Amino acid sequence: MARHPRWVRKFLSEPDLDDIVHAIRRAEAETSAEVRVHLARRCTVDALASAFQVFDRLGMHQTAERNGVLIYVAIGDRKLALVGDEGIHSRVGDAYWPRLVEDVLRHFREERPRDGFVHAIGELGTVLSRYFPRRPSDDNELSDRVSVE
Repeated sequence: MARHPRWVRKFLSEPDLDDIVHAIRRAEAETSAEVRVHLARRCTVDALASAFQVFDRLGMHQTAERNGVLIYVAIGDRKLALVGDEGIHSRVGDAYWPRLVEDVLRHFREERPRDGFVHAIGELGTVLSRYFPRRPSDDNELSDRVSVE
Protein backbone atom coordinates (compact mmCIF):
# COMPACT_ATOMS: atom_id res chain seq x y z
CA MET A 1 0.00 0.00 0.00
CA ALA A 2 1.26 3.48 -0.82
CA ARG A 3 2.30 5.68 2.05
CA HIS A 4 0.20 8.66 2.94
CA PRO A 5 1.48 12.21 2.32
CA ARG A 6 3.87 13.72 4.87
CA TRP A 7 1.23 16.15 6.19
CA VAL A 8 -0.98 13.18 7.06
CA ARG A 9 1.89 11.25 8.67
CA LYS A 10 2.70 14.25 10.87
CA PHE A 11 -0.83 13.99 12.28
CA LEU A 12 -1.32 10.19 12.25
CA SER A 13 1.26 7.45 11.88
CA GLU A 14 0.71 4.59 9.44
CA PRO A 15 -0.16 2.26 12.38
CA ASP A 16 -2.64 4.90 13.60
CA LEU A 17 -4.28 4.92 10.17
CA ASP A 18 -4.44 1.12 10.24
CA ASP A 19 -6.08 1.29 13.68
CA ILE A 20 -8.72 3.66 12.29
CA VAL A 21 -9.50 1.24 9.45
CA HIS A 22 -9.77 -1.62 11.95
CA ALA A 23 -12.09 0.49 14.13
CA ILE A 24 -14.31 1.11 11.10
CA ARG A 25 -14.42 -2.60 10.32
CA ARG A 26 -15.29 -3.44 13.95
CA ALA A 27 -18.07 -0.86 13.98
CA GLU A 28 -19.47 -1.97 10.63
CA ALA A 29 -19.44 -5.62 11.73
CA GLU A 30 -22.42 -4.76 13.96
CA THR A 31 -24.33 -2.39 11.66
CA SER A 32 -25.44 -2.00 8.08
CA ALA A 33 -24.38 1.65 8.27
CA GLU A 34 -21.19 2.91 6.63
CA VAL A 35 -18.52 5.03 8.33
CA ARG A 36 -15.80 6.92 6.46
CA VAL A 37 -12.93 9.10 7.64
CA HIS A 38 -11.64 11.80 5.31
CA LEU A 39 -8.53 13.92 5.86
CA ALA A 40 -7.99 17.19 4.05
CA ARG A 41 -4.87 19.29 4.23
CA ARG A 42 -6.70 22.62 4.26
CA CYS A 43 -10.26 23.89 4.43
CA THR A 44 -10.71 27.51 3.46
CA VAL A 45 -14.46 27.52 4.05
CA ASP A 46 -16.79 26.17 6.71
CA ALA A 47 -15.83 22.60 7.67
CA LEU A 48 -19.42 21.41 7.55
CA ALA A 49 -19.86 22.73 4.01
CA SER A 50 -16.65 20.98 2.95
CA ALA A 51 -17.75 17.78 4.68
CA PHE A 52 -21.05 17.79 2.77
CA GLN A 53 -19.14 18.21 -0.51
CA VAL A 54 -16.82 15.31 0.34
CA PHE A 55 -19.82 13.24 1.48
CA ASP A 56 -21.37 13.67 -1.97
CA ARG A 57 -18.09 13.16 -3.85
CA LEU A 58 -17.46 9.87 -2.02
CA GLY A 59 -20.96 8.69 -2.92
CA MET A 60 -21.96 8.28 0.69
CA HIS A 61 -25.54 9.32 -0.06
CA GLN A 62 -25.91 6.23 -2.23
CA THR A 63 -26.12 3.66 0.56
CA ALA A 64 -29.29 1.56 0.46
CA GLU A 65 -30.59 2.85 3.79
CA ARG A 66 -29.11 6.35 3.59
CA ASN A 67 -27.01 5.47 6.61
CA GLY A 68 -23.52 6.75 5.88
CA VAL A 69 -21.50 8.85 8.33
CA LEU A 70 -18.45 10.93 7.44
CA ILE A 71 -15.82 12.14 9.88
CA TYR A 72 -14.10 15.05 8.10
CA VAL A 73 -10.90 16.66 9.39
CA ALA A 74 -8.93 19.49 7.79
CA ILE A 75 -5.62 18.93 9.52
CA GLY A 76 -3.84 22.17 8.66
CA ASP A 77 -6.76 24.34 9.69
CA ARG A 78 -7.78 22.26 12.69
CA LYS A 79 -11.36 21.88 11.50
CA LEU A 80 -13.65 18.94 12.13
CA ALA A 81 -17.16 18.07 10.99
CA LEU A 82 -19.39 15.02 11.21
CA VAL A 83 -22.06 14.38 8.61
CA GLY A 84 -24.73 11.72 8.87
CA ASP A 85 -27.02 10.90 5.98
CA GLU A 86 -30.76 11.44 6.39
CA GLY A 87 -31.48 7.89 7.57
CA ILE A 88 -29.17 8.35 10.55
CA HIS A 89 -29.81 11.99 11.25
CA SER A 90 -33.56 11.38 11.46
CA ARG A 91 -32.92 8.94 14.30
CA VAL A 92 -30.16 10.60 16.33
CA GLY A 93 -31.21 14.24 15.83
CA ASP A 94 -29.32 17.51 16.00
CA ALA A 95 -28.09 17.17 19.59
CA TYR A 96 -26.06 14.02 18.94
CA TRP A 97 -23.45 15.44 16.56
CA PRO A 98 -21.99 18.36 18.60
CA ARG A 99 -21.35 16.08 21.58
CA LEU A 100 -19.46 13.60 19.42
CA VAL A 101 -17.49 16.41 17.75
CA GLU A 102 -16.50 17.73 21.19
CA ASP A 103 -15.35 14.25 22.26
CA VAL A 104 -13.09 14.02 19.20
CA LEU A 105 -11.76 17.55 19.67
CA ARG A 106 -10.89 16.79 23.28
CA HIS A 107 -8.66 13.94 22.11
CA PHE A 108 -7.12 16.19 19.46
CA ARG A 109 -6.35 18.88 22.06
CA GLU A 110 -4.63 16.20 24.15
CA GLU A 111 -2.58 15.34 21.04
CA ARG A 112 -4.20 11.92 20.75
CA PRO A 113 -5.88 12.11 17.33
CA ARG A 114 -5.87 8.34 16.81
CA ASP A 115 -7.78 7.88 20.05
CA GLY A 116 -10.27 10.55 18.98
CA PHE A 117 -11.05 8.75 15.75
CA VAL A 118 -11.24 5.31 17.38
CA HIS A 119 -13.51 6.66 20.12
CA ALA A 120 -15.85 8.38 17.65
CA ILE A 121 -16.02 5.34 15.38
CA GLY A 122 -16.74 3.06 18.33
CA GLU A 123 -19.46 5.42 19.56
CA LEU A 124 -20.95 5.59 16.08
CA GLY A 125 -20.87 1.81 15.80
CA THR A 126 -22.82 1.45 19.04
CA VAL A 127 -25.47 3.98 18.05
CA LEU A 128 -25.73 2.80 14.46
CA SER A 129 -26.10 -0.85 15.44
CA ARG A 130 -29.14 0.13 17.49
CA TYR A 131 -30.89 1.74 14.51
CA PHE A 132 -29.31 -0.21 11.65
CA PRO A 133 -28.39 -3.71 12.88
CA ARG A 134 -26.29 -5.80 10.56
CA ARG A 135 -28.10 -8.49 8.62
CA PRO A 136 -26.51 -11.56 6.99
CA SER A 137 -27.24 -10.14 3.54
CA ASP A 138 -25.53 -6.76 4.19
CA ASP A 139 -22.66 -5.75 1.95
CA ASN A 140 -19.88 -3.32 2.73
CA GLU A 141 -21.11 -0.56 0.42
CA LEU A 142 -18.21 1.87 0.88
CA SER A 143 -14.47 1.59 1.33
CA ASP A 144 -13.17 1.43 4.90
CA ARG A 145 -9.89 3.12 4.06
CA VAL A 146 -9.14 6.65 5.19
CA SER A 147 -9.52 8.95 2.21
CA VAL A 148 -7.14 11.86 1.73
CA GLU A 149 -7.16 14.98 -0.43
